[in-house]
Parts: sequence; C-alpha cells; structure tokens
Amino acid sequence: MAGVIGFPNPVNEKAARVVAGVVAIASVVTLATGWHWLLIPIAYGFIARALTGPTLSPLGRFAMNVVAPRLGEPKRVPGPPKRFAQSIGAVVTTAAAIGSLALGWTTFADVLLAMMIVFATLESVFAFCVGCTVFAGLMRLGVIPAETCEACNDIWARYARPDAA
Repeated sequence: MAGVIGFPNPVNEKAARVVAGVVAIASVVTLATGWHWLLIPIAYGFIARALTGPTLSPLGRFAMNVVAPRLGEPKRVPGPPKRFAQSIGAVVTTAAAIGSLALGWTTFADVLLAMMIVFATLESVFAFCVGCTVFAGLMRLGVIPAETCEACNDIWARYARPDAA
C-alpha cells in the first residue's frame, strides 16, 4: 500500500491541464443536465488523485500516459501545490455530492459545480491553478512550511539565475 499512496513531484503540467479540461466538461454536463450522480465519479477522481496522483485515477492515468506524451515535451512543475489543488477539488466535489444526493441541496451543489467549472477552466485553458496560488499564499504566510515545497520556495531553482552568465 505504501507504494500506492503518494504524489509525483514534479508533475507534468500538460497532464494536469488535460485532467482539468475533463473536470470542467464533466462539471458543465452535470450542471446542465442536473445529473448530480455524476458528482460521484468526479469526487472519486479528485480523492484518488489527491491520495495517489494518477495511480488510482483512470482519468489521471489516461492524461499522463496517453494524452500528455502527444502534446510534446513535459512541462515540469512542483507537485505539492498540485496535490493541494486536488485536495481542494476533493473537498468541494465531495461536499457537492453529499449536499445534492444525501441532503437534496441541489442549489448548493450547483454553486460548487459552477466554482469547479471556473477553476478547472482557468487551469485547463490558461494554466492558472487557483489551488496552487492559494498554496503559495499559505507558504508566504508560514501556514505551509517552506520545506514542503523547496522548488516553490526558490523560484530560481526552476530558472537560470539572472546573475549567472
């Protein structure tokens, strides 16, 4: 089990953007049709990816192994912020699923779905990860320790230093 639980670091941003695109589309379908049962596989995907990266997520595996390699060289980004974003997605979609399916709070679920559509679209289309931005803010505030993501802490670790010529 120890080999299953874990998250890749770094992450191929191209695969993450493919996953976000499918999440956005699935969320639009759920919102447009009122088929709130679709929140179950959406929430499962977020939970699986937060716990294991793509290992237990069929969508994550497909994006990483099939789609992303066809999009060219991988674009490596730090894993911890992406895991944080997946965890936020897990909480939001699980709350929406429980709210709509167990409690009948469909408006509550629809508001959360609309939020997922916005955030997933920003990630997929513009490579802007809201969860990653929140993660960075929490690191700056000291809520998340710097050692959680050394690559996040030192932006120059990813780029040549301007004074190195």
